[in-house]
Amino acid sequence: MARLSKRLRALGLPSYKSYIDLLKSPKGKDEMTNLIDSISTNHTYFFREIQHFNFLIEKILPDVCKESSNVCNKTFRVWSAATSSGEEPYSIALVLEEYLKTKAKNWNWQIQCTDISTRILKKAEEGIFAKERLEKIRRDWLTKYFEKGHGEYDGQYRVKAALKRNFKFTCLNLLGANYPFKDPYHVIFCRNVMIYFDRPTQEELVAKLERLLLPGGYLMIGHAESLTAIKHNLKMVKPAIYRKPL
Repeated sequence: MARLSKRLRALGLPSYKSYIDLLKSPKGKDEMTNLIDSISTNHTYFFREIQHFNFLIEKILPDVCKESSNVCNKTFRVWSAATSSGEEPYSIALVLEEYLKTKAKNWNWQIQCTDISTRILKKAEEGIFAKERLEKIRRDWLTKYFEKGHGEYDGQYRVKAALKRNFKFTCLNLLGANYPFKDPYHVIFCRNVMIYFDRPTQEELVAKLERLLLPGGYLMIGHAESLTAIKHNLKMVKPAIYRKPL
């Protein structure tokens, strides 16, 4: 109510019923974007739930790169399904860039970033962050991959263009009918999203994500989430980490 009251004032509407009537009208399509931007939650920070990144470094990347050690120009593909303001995919990028350039030089990487909010996705694409949101990043990585702001940007850091070269940003409703992706992923991060859905919706989403995983690929969910109560074909490897059978 607090968030939507701002939209009511901006539109000069007297009640939530009148706002619903607007959303159902032909003019509602334009307002729907504002509704989603207003009510979606975008709380995140760099290297949130660090166990996932440790598992990526210690298990997933060594195994995948070893299996394809004789193949040139391979691409390690990751999907950040709820990108929010960008802390998650840029954390992933730091890990991939550092690991692959030193231990698997015949590999490239690519990260698909999606979110339902166009506003927050634009912010993620800009890649500008306040200093306090970068506290968990290694100091040498901060120097190597971020530009320190000056003047009006004092106290902020921007991701360098070189790290952003393998990103793709797409506005996407995870519950939409079709996903515009063809190639499957080695890892999908879909964290702290399903806690907002009922069980049938969770099953629908997990089935879609499973289809877009490579055989042996991994799904990362939030540590407050579980797939125990829903039907799926994935195998739990660790809490909040699931793998598609080979």
